[in-house]
Amino acid sequence: MPRTHRIRHIRHTHRLRLLAAAAALAAVVSPLAACSLPGSSTDATSNGTQLTKVNFMLDWAPNTNHIGLYVAKNKGWYADAGLDVDILATSSAGADQAVDSGAADFAISTLAGPAETNTKGANNRMIMQIEQKNSDVWCSLASNTSITRPRDFDGHTEVTFGSSESEAVVQTMIRKDGGTGTYDQVTVGTSTFQSLAEGQGDFADFYYNWEGIEAELNGPALTCFSPADYDIPGNGGQMGVITSESKISSDPDTVRAFVQATQKGYEWAYENPDEASDILLQEAADSDLDEALVKASMKAIVDGQYWGDPTKLKDGSLKLGSIDTAAAQEWLDFMTENGVFVDGDGATVTTAPQAGDLTDASFLG
Repeated sequence: MPRTHRIRHIRHTHRLRLLAAAAALAAVVSPLAACSLPGSSTDATSNGTQLTKVNFMLDWAPNTNHIGLYVAKNKGWYADAGLDVDILATSSAGADQAVDSGAADFAISTLAGPAETNTKGANNRMIMQIEQKNSDVWCSLASNTSITRPRDFDGHTEVTFGSSESEAVVQTMIRKDGGTGTYDQVTVGTSTFQSLAEGQGDFADFYYNWEGIEAELNGPALTCFSPADYDIPGNGGQMGVITSESKISSDPDTVRAFVQATQKGYEWAYENPDEASDILLQEAADSDLDEALVKASMKAIVDGQYWGDPTKLKDGSLKLGSIDTAAAQEWLDFMTENGVFVDGDGATVTTAPQAGDLTDASFLG
């Protein structure tokens, strides 16, 4: 699965990575997923009014990146907005493809997701940005004393999920640190921690707000490097909510209702991280989340202001969910310069996708 479709994107625990694979299979064969068609209605009512059924697809196993969705559902804010929201496990094809095909009305992705799929003929849009600050870090096990800085990645092996984005970032970090950018990759489908511990590779891409916190709580200890410290431009972890242009055109009222209820869920979670953590643990009980990890992750998100500056959110100078197209464009330009995007024929795209064409923030409250 490409990094842009992970969670994460945050891209999660050893157990959750394995659960996600099972969940993806379940999503494909689930009768509920098969019969819950985008835009269809159910018999569910709110104050006697029929609710509009919508499907939301996760990008990975449930974690704190998704917490606002579960809060909005738990608090009844989707129902208040006239919506009956099903939160679906990620499909094997990925959240971006599910939105493009109509299998899901909305999904979690990074902006690179629509950039990648749209160059191949899709027409998706990011309509709400959750992560305002990149939480991606590249790490090795601290026990691997041969790696103490990015240039030490030279001659070693990266554990990946098949991401061309990762290659562009790692090569740039190595070269900025005085190395050559020559290293190997191995694609795995299980836990990154486990793969490193078993010696399948030497370093990997982690989300600090989830996997990094997990390592701090439970081990193994990591040695990590942030792309921003090596002049990688923009925000590669620009995670948010996406939908299709056809959904925007055909049903803007549902898009607006969904975005604003979701926005409210994330705002409440940001202001009430402990209570929101309890809601996630309750609503995603089948995922067997670690309570200490969930609460520590939310504390890291709040303390690090990953969803925006709380002072600006309170005084109204910033909306939670605002889309930073400037940072997005810097990242898209960087990815294009490194030959990451290809069109439907497999040809490298030389003109950078434009953030303004991939986003629509008009539905925010």
